[in-house]
Amino acid sequence: MSTAAGPAAPTRAEAPPSAPARPRPAAWLLAAAVALAAVNLRPVVTSLGPLLDDVRADLGMSAGVAGLLTAVPPLCFAVFGLAAPGLARRIGPIAAIAAGIGAVTVGVAARAFAGGTAAFLLLTALALAGVALANVLLPVVIKRYFPDRVGPMIGLYSMALSVGTAVAAAATVPLTGALGGSWRAGLGLWSVLAAAALALWLALALRRREGGENAGRARARRLPIARSGTAWALAVFLGLQSTGAYATMGWLPKIYQDAGVPDATSGILLALVMAVSVPASFVLPNLAVRRGDQRLFVVVLGLCGIAGYTGLALAAGTASWLWACLIGLSMCAFPLALTMIGLRARTPGGVAQLSAFAQSVGYLISIPGPILVGGLYQATGRWYLPLGLLGLLLLPQMLVGSRAGRDRHIEDEVPAVPAPA
Repeated sequence: MSTAAGPAAPTRAEAPPSAPARPRPAAWLLAAAVALAAVNLRPVVTSLGPLLDDVRADLGMSAGVAGLLTAVPPLCFAVFGLAAPGLARRIGPIAAIAAGIGAVTVGVAARAFAGGTAAFLLLTALALAGVALANVLLPVVIKRYFPDRVGPMIGLYSMALSVGTAVAAAATVPLTGALGGSWRAGLGLWSVLAAAALALWLALALRRREGGENAGRARARRLPIARSGTAWALAVFLGLQSTGAYATMGWLPKIYQDAGVPDATSGILLALVMAVSVPASFVLPNLAVRRGDQRLFVVVLGLCGIAGYTGLALAAGTASWLWACLIGLSMCAFPLALTMIGLRARTPGGVAQLSAFAQSVGYLISIPGPILVGGLYQATGRWYLPLGLLGLLLLPQMLVGSRAGRDRHIEDEVPAVPAPA
């Protein structure tokens, strides 16, 4: 059954609350809220990297603790993402996202005043917990309130996520300099953008008041999600994609610098990787929804990554921009995975469970990758083995992605069971 014309009709027990009758201005407001939330999901991480040396020096942070920060984001995404469906059942997904954005706002603002390493880590974890809630629940809101616009809305979400990632990475240092050079001002500034998103989501939560009725609907059907082969395929696909993405974002400038590329140019090439994904992240979900079966896209993106990593290993200093563009395209496996999450379940409740499972398991899988890449480089002093590993991991990524990309629903694989009261 093709999904090109939109997801199959949800059951009566979990039908979205009169989404088609929503006034058009409200639809635009909710779309703007989705985009603004997505912009705030990565600056908590990407704004820290350029200022990490200053943070370490000021707080007396050891190199080991600084290295631990690379593993904290996926760990928080995995652990706190599991709590998202339960919170959404109790207070509704919009209120839950508002709570998540609130945690981002408070965490990012307060860590700028942290007096020690422990407080800084705890407040960063608070912000990342909020990111985890929004990571899981934004696809749920899209499925519930835009059931016939899943592709365009996932595209908007993914594009805004890429914009937030790139802007925070590129603008944090110049903005810090303009604000007097203090890392506290440079990191705390991003809480202003989060506060704007929070105000919008709070207004939506107060207007819609989803809690009780929708929570009852969500409790009516629960899926033994771990029995679904599609859910596992999506989780592993996300995990392998995140492994490559985190390793690339962390090590790409060093790879180029070791090939003789100037430091400033290596930073521009990393920005190019992110910039390529901005328009592609919008276009790809729309194409994926129209096709119904996403296996072709999985394979094409995987081949782009293999070509990019091979080019980096053999000739990073030659046609550097080409390898950056190819790797940037391969990273669009993430918006493709988000699209598949929205399409592989028939109902918002199913999407919530699938999103939490796939993202939590996927982020856990991704944790060792960047550490292993750094270890291989340290042991050999060359990038052949680390880049070979990243290229090799794209083979199972294409395999499990092809399994996840088939036109089917998890409700057809596992029977729904009543949830405990």
